[in-house]
Amino acid sequence: MTHIKHFDSLEEALVSLRGSGTGIKRADRVAGGDINEAYKLTLADGTFLFMKANARVEESFFAAEAAGLSAIAQTGAIGTPHVFGCGTDNGCGTDKKNGGRPFLLMEFIESGKRIPDYWEVFGRQFAAMHKAGTESFTRGGKYGFLYTNFIGSRDQDNTAHDNWIAFFRDCRLKPQFQSAARYFSPGEQKKAAALLEKLEEVLVEPEYPSLLHGDLWSGNAITGSDGRAWLIDPAVYVGSAEADLAMTELFGGFPRPFYEAYREAAPLQPGYEQRRDLYNLYHLLNHLNLFGRSYLPSVKRVIDQYI
Repeated sequence: MTHIKHFDSLEEALVSLRGSGTGIKRADRVAGGDINEAYKLTLADGTFLFMKANARVEESFFAAEAAGLSAIAQTGAIGTPHVFGCGTDNGCGTDKKNGGRPFLLMEFIESGKRIPDYWEVFGRQFAAMHKAGTESFTRGGKYGFLYTNFIGSRDQDNTAHDNWIAFFRDCRLKPQFQSAARYFSPGEQKKAAALLEKLEEVLVEPEYPSLLHGDLWSGNAITGSDGRAWLIDPAVYVGSAEADLAMTELFGGFPRPFYEAYREAAPLQPGYEQRRDLYNLYHLLNHLNLFGRSYLPSVKRVIDQYI
């Protein structure tokens, strides 16, 4: 894994990156998700940087994102912004009244026009990422990740396991069910427990471990200046590629050419369609825990589908 640089201030980061005398000429707010503030920084020398900042999180939140982006970049399969480093600054140069604000500095990706075969190329690149080696991303097991990270604003446990189904049970579904217990009646809690006990009857061990983006929906893929897809805002870990592919289908899905190209490059094991909703139960439970009971009917529907 690439070492992520830590800076004690935004000024220190800019000097390290661009030399002494470098300052911020403009800091323009841009879209950057629901959790963080995001800025396009225009430096005095005319170069651009992308910065995320949030006074309500620990620096570890951004360090985890940086590690995920670095892991995706290490596969060499698909574009993702280069990470310059993270740190904590007194206002991050944008609002000196707010102190102790963690930040993450990245390459600013200029938006471009999509290439004609955008979705086919995206599908092949996504498959190539899933087929890349994963040995450097886990320690003490095949599945998991080197660090705990986050799915949205919630902790995501990446304790290493040698068995994928056990990892999905222990580190994905169980913690979410425990957090969501207040939403379920005693009978529904028994159903959830029964589902956890029968995962081996539904899921399969993958043919090989894959580095997953972990939270890939349409909002977490942008078009770069090269006209191709670039991945942002990951929640990476090593797991079954099916879990990543399932997430792309949860909120509307991508166009058919993406999936056709993916399957041609990385054929799926038989029965993926029967496992897809179970993988997406993790994300539905996470949304239930983050945003409340509007997601409860969808969660119950998936549980009933497998019990």
